Amino acid sequence: MQLKNLFIDFPFLVPQNIPDVDITGIAIDSRAVKPGYLFVAMQGGSVDGHNYIPKAIENGAVAVIGDVGHAFSLTVPTYIGVENPRYALTWLAAAFYNFPARKLTVIGVTGTDGKTTTSNLIYKILVSAGIRAGMISTVNAVIGDEVLDTGFHVTTPDAHDVQRYLARMVEAGLTHVVLETTSHGWSQHRVDACEFDVAVVTNITHEHFDEHGSYENYRAAKARLFSSLERTKEKPSGNPRLAVINRDDRSFEFLDGFIETKKMNYGLGDSADVRAVNAMYSSSGIEFTAVSNDFCVNVRSDLVGAYNVSNCLAAMTAAVYGLGVDPEVAARGIASLEGIPGRMEQIDLGQNFIAIVDFAHTPNALKVALEAGRKMTKGRVISVFGSAGLRDKEKRRMMAETSLELADLSVLTAEDPRTESLDGILEEMAAGARSKGGREGENFWRIADRGEAIKFAIRLAREGDIVLSCGKGHEQSMCFGKTEYLWDDRTAMRAALAEFLGIEGGKMPYLPSQDKNEKDWLNC
Repeated sequence: MQLKNLFIDFPFLVPQNIPDVDITGIAIDSRAVKPGYLFVAMQGGSVDGHNYIPKAIENGAVAVIGDVGHAFSLTVPTYIGVENPRYALTWLAAAFYNFPARKLTVIGVTGTDGKTTTSNLIYKILVSAGIRAGMISTVNAVIGDEVLDTGFHVTTPDAHDVQRYLARMVEAGLTHVVLETTSHGWSQHRVDACEFDVAVVTNITHEHFDEHGSYENYRAAKARLFSSLERTKEKPSGNPRLAVINRDDRSFEFLDGFIETKKMNYGLGDSADVRAVNAMYSSSGIEFTAVSNDFCVNVRSDLVGAYNVSNCLAAMTAAVYGLGVDPEVAARGIASLEGIPGRMEQIDLGQNFIAIVDFAHTPNALKVALEAGRKMTKGRVISVFGSAGLRDKEKRRMMAETSLELADLSVLTAEDPRTESLDGILEEMAAGARSKGGREGENFWRIADRGEAIKFAIRLAREGDIVLSCGKGHEQSMCFGKTEYLWDDRTAMRAALAEFLGIEGGKMPYLPSQDKNEKDWLNC
């Protein structure tokens, strides 16, 4: 595609005198540039993409998009300055791939917790309804029979990757896509050109205050999903423009007044448009009856916990009222989801207690995970969790307080300390535990190495107890210093259980906290 054609539907001031240059691809990493590519240079938190323009040109970039007035000495084939390269990237990528979202029905899902589960539930409902659907989540992209990994850590893929996935879905003949969106994705404009038709929120609780500064700012980033419904252009498949919000969440009153399109709400109370009655919980799943003014249908799911009742209701509301799926078909779709990797995933090697790995990495997610664990056993609840470095520091205290209130025993450990002192993070968490009456060595412990922490929790367990390792879930790495080390909590849990039971079960993954002093890996 010619460079000038990328600006045909550009929603900002179009630069003048754009040359006739053929573009064969778009990259934001100079290492990914190939001959004929457009390189978009963006200012990041710690890296300035403009510094890598020479490398991009060396690799074959024929044009560069960057900040207006950026000064550099290198001769660039074509340099076009824009006010916000990151924002521009979204629309340039959409144009490069011929605006694929305009050929799809796009269902957006956002929220602090439950986004991935709700996205998967909606996807399963669509498949059960015979709809050719794809999905882009923070875990993977599903395009027909192909499943693509979207990265080590969880956030919405970059704008050009999102548009590339959407274009591949159009090529594959899909008609619908479920797109999980994060606050980072919205604040960095990664999904602004995705032309959403249905928007769903799970909840908006305490998270990412390090980036957004306040709950109100964080909520505003999430709310951009709903305001985007108003801008979606007419599509041949129609425009539902339905907003689906959680009546039980603290965000409800704000979103209910903010949203200008058609809206529906769901919840566990009688006042919700779509609600659950007669809910039953067990270690093998949940059962409830979904009720609205238009239907009454029994629902069963292998997922556990009251919060997953809410996720099921969110998915059903979006599918039935936004996409016209029959409620009975929606219920079958929900039942067909066997589980989500790293979400309340049970690891069973024959032990006489329950062992679970969950992604809960926010105070609210830890709360609902521990509450779900409490309903799964008559024994004790033992939690293992950490709090990330270079992220929202207030969470450290809150996570520990939550565990002391809801678990019987708590083990504080590492979760991506990055370049912060892990000992310092654990001390902040321990202070939170002590504030709730925690007694170190009696009902909470600090064990820096996550593998040892999981082993310790398993040794604490008695018959009928439940051990929950929270915070990493499906993730495949952990960051110490500036290095990502391969790590999977599920592998670690199996290794720890195998050692405890004296059976074969794999090796505990390596972390530098096993054999190095903190000062060694802080500089890695």
